[in-house]
Amino acid sequence: MEEKMEEKLSQGDILDEEFEVKEEEKVPTSEELPKDNIELLMDVELDVIIELGRTKMRIEDILRLMPGSIIELDKLAGEPVDVLVNNKPIAKGEVVVLDENFGVRITSILNREQRIKSLR
Repeated sequence: MEEKMEEKLSQGDILDEEFEVKEEEKVPTSEELPKDNIELLMDVELDVIIELGRTKMRIEDILRLMPGSIIELDKLAGEPVDVLVNNKPIAKGEVVVLDENFGVRITSILNREQRIKSLR
């Protein structure tokens, strides 16, 4: 094959005649996709995290932790908690108790466009 290419080049032929050049395919945006395709995703499970707050600690303080230790967070008691999906914020809520479990009552949610943008 190498000999054929060299022969063609020596004869002045253009390589485009031998090889087809494909144009780059455009990937459709979410707005361009058919709405029916969303049904394919409805059974996909995502991680949901309820974040009460955060803090930073020195290694020395972490090593001193023991049962009964209290870690102060950056949020006040009763302040809304963040609802994250795959580590992306989508809503705020308040902690509630359901039987013996904790739960979250959604108090505000990002609009559809903001939620999609945060998942990217």
